Amino acid sequence: MGNLCCCVQVDQSTVAIKERFGKFDEVLDPGCHCLPWIFGSQLSGHLSLRLQQLDVRCETKTKDNVFVNVVASIQYRALADKASDAFYKLSNTRTQIQAYVFDVIRASVPKLDLDDAFEQKNEIAKAVEDELEKAMSTYGYEIVQTLIVDIEPDEHVKRAMNEINAAARLRVAANEKAEAEKILQIKRAEGEAEAKYLAGLGIARQRQAIVDGLRDSVLGFSENVPGTTAKDIMDMVLVTQYFDTMKEIGAASKSSAVFIPHGPGAIRDVASQIRDGLLQASAHQ
Repeated sequence: MGNLCCCVQVDQSTVAIKERFGKFDEVLDPGCHCLPWIFGSQLSGHLSLRLQQLDVRCETKTKDNVFVNVVASIQYRALADKASDAFYKLSNTRTQIQAYVFDVIRASVPKLDLDDAFEQKNEIAKAVEDELEKAMSTYGYEIVQTLIVDIEPDEHVKRAMNEINAAARLRVAANEKAEAEKILQIKRAEGEAEAKYLAGLGIARQRQAIVDGLRDSVLGFSENVPGTTAKDIMDMVLVTQYFDTMKEIGAASKSSAVFIPHGPGAIRDVASQIRDGLLQASAHQ
């Protein structure tokens, strides 16, 4: 009906291409326009000015001979002031953009190792965008942004990379565990050494106290009983302690039977052994 009335409507974010007798005449902006077909005017087509996106998947090989699929996302739009170029110069815009993306990616990625390709995604995207911007501007299109959204190695390569990463993490964990066990052993050894040192000090002080007590007993007995020697007093003290020990062993309810040599000669031997041991301990102090 609009064509019969010589009026056409152009939607928002869209331009229309007007021709007269098959030749380009002008670009019609959004709105209502008069199109007198009786004078040879006709509407050749519409061109969208909206932002469009094209996802391109390109297979290529890295410098270390790993095949990867690089996924690039191209955001582009037609320029209103170059609408005639965008409409007439390209028959298939998406195919043209895809060809340029393939060309740049296959020229850039083979120069990089796989790890470098992941690290330099922005540089690859910038190279693609620069090349597209230079090529597509002559056709009336603007490249708004180019993104490398994914780099997909072969499934076997991804599995191998994951295994390498897992092995590295396990190695770090094992080193940390070994270091922790080493610290525990060192601390445990330091604690045992400190305990033994303190126990040694306690034993040394105990022996010193015994020696001091015996010395005081000998001196006191010598002063109160004239004519006695230190050896006589020491033998008497040791014999007394011997009988006290025998008494304690017999009084203990849970003690087992203990066979101890008994007799004057045995007591003398026990006294000699105890006296010699105490004198040696006093000499070491």
